[in-house]
Amino acid sequence: MPKVSEDHLAARRAQILDGARRCFAEYGYEGATVRRLEEVTGLSRGAIFHHFRDKDALFLALAQEDAERMAEVAATQGLVQVMRDMLTHPEQFDWLGTRLEIARRLRNDPEFRRGWTQRSAELTDATLARLERQKAAGRLRDDLPTDVLLGYLDLVLDGLIARIASGHAGENLSAVLDLVEESVRRHDSRNGSGA
Repeated sequence: MPKVSEDHLAARRAQILDGARRCFAEYGYEGATVRRLEEVTGLSRGAIFHHFRDKDALFLALAQEDAERMAEVAATQGLVQVMRDMLTHPEQFDWLGTRLEIARRLRNDPEFRRGWTQRSAELTDATLARLERQKAAGRLRDDLPTDVLLGYLDLVLDGLIARIASGHAGENLSAVLDLVEESVRRHDSRNGSGA
C-alpha cells in the first residue's frame, strides 16, 4: 500500500474542516449529521473519522483553528480587531452561530466543556497579555482590574457573535466597536489603539 504524504494528509484535513465549517453553519451542531458531513466534504465517514475521532473532535478542531487565528490577531492588534474581522468576514465565523448549542453543551457536558475551555484559553491568554501591555504603556484605563476589562470585552464578543449568528450584523456595529474601544482607553491618553 503506498504511503500517503504529509501534504496530502494536511490537505485532506483542511478539506474536512472547511466542509465541516459550512455544515455546522448551515445546520447547527445537532443538524450536522455524519451523512451531511459526508455530503458537504465529499468524503466518506471513514475518511472523515480517520482524521477526527468523532463529531465533537471535529467541532473542537474548528474551535482550535479559530482560537489560534483569533489569538494571533488579539496578541498584536487587540480583541476589538478580532471583532472587526468578524464584521468584515462573517463567513469565516458563521459556524459560531451554533453558540446556543455550544452553551447548552458547556452547561451539561463536562468532557465537552474541558475541550472547549482548552481551545479558548489561547485567545484569552493572548488578549490578557495584550491588555497588560497596553495598560503598562498607559493606553488603557487603570481604574479597573485587567480581568474586568477582559470580561467586558469577552461579553461584547459573545454579543457580537450572537448578532452575526442571528443575521443582524448591521453597519452600525463598527461604530459600536469604536465606542467599546474608546471605553477601555485611558481618557487622558490618545497614544495608540486600545483593546
